[in-house]
Amino acid sequence: AGLHLLVQVPGLWRFGARYTPLFTVRDPGVREVIRLMGPRVLGLAVVQVNFLVNTNMASRLGTGAVSALNFAWLLMLLPQGVFAQAVATAAFPTFSEQAARGERGAMRAALAATLRAVLALSLPAAVGLAVLRKPLVALLFERGAFGTASTDLVAWALLFYALGLVAHAALEIVARAFYALHDTKTPLWVGGGAMLLNVALSLSLPPLFEALGWPPHSGLALANSLATTIEMVGLLWIIRGRLGGLEGRRSLPSLVSTAMAALLMGMVLQVMLWAWPQADPLLSAPLGVGLGAAVYLGAAWKLRVTEVRAVARRLIRSP
Repeated sequence: AGLHLLVQVPGLWRFGARYTPLFTVRDPGVREVIRLMGPRVLGLAVVQVNFLVNTNMASRLGTGAVSALNFAWLLMLLPQGVFAQAVATAAFPTFSEQAARGERGAMRAALAATLRAVLALSLPAAVGLAVLRKPLVALLFERGAFGTASTDLVAWALLFYALGLVAHAALEIVARAFYALHDTKTPLWVGGGAMLLNVALSLSLPPLFEALGWPPHSGLALANSLATTIEMVGLLWIIRGRLGGLEGRRSLPSLVSTAMAALLMGMVLQVMLWAWPQADPLLSAPLGVGLGAAVYLGAAWKLRVTEVRAVARRLIRSP
């Protein structure tokens, strides 16, 4: 947290900013921060309650269930942090400036473009995690007491967490759009509803999975993904009404092309795994990631996915 603050000091210094400590709640800016911070703090608490509920329920599902969920969750967060959080952090100042100026049309266009970009990154990542889950888990964790049985437990959880990766990524963007509009309450109550849904699903899905012969702890991962997806849909619906749309007609062709490219990538990776079932994860995991990236980028380029083409052109122009 200290480094996050200090890294901004040179820029503030360059613009001639000066800071004078003033301890008062009479300042309008301080009052506004306090007003907006309250729901945000409660929203973070909701996320932690979800973790507590899942951990408590997983602890009743046999040895290794809690650890399997934790390892799978960390793997799912990797692309979410690299792609969604980075893009959301960069987009937030733009949203805030447009909202402050009352430029709802510009904010609508920026939000839609950001969502398309995040989807173009997170959807192939989700497919890749789902298909390559076993070699990835084996490569990263399988050593010592972490054997093939542990790999299977984590892989099952990762499969169902990956189903919610797109929703987690989109939430990073949509939530910041609400914050730019100085609305921290809507994400709170929608997130609270999603938490209750997650609890209900966490109680019902593990017994269903056990009846199907699947590891019951993976039902908790699916519960999280379903609740997060519904939360995302709810927030998108609300922000769409406030901004007068989200450029659906413009975004739909890009979304369809992205999905087709990701599907093709997943099929190629699955064929690779079928053709090379006994491959060492030290080879199959990196090869799969490289092959998947090449197939997705090639297919997205041929299908004219604008966001992927823009990234490729920037990389080509880079010195």
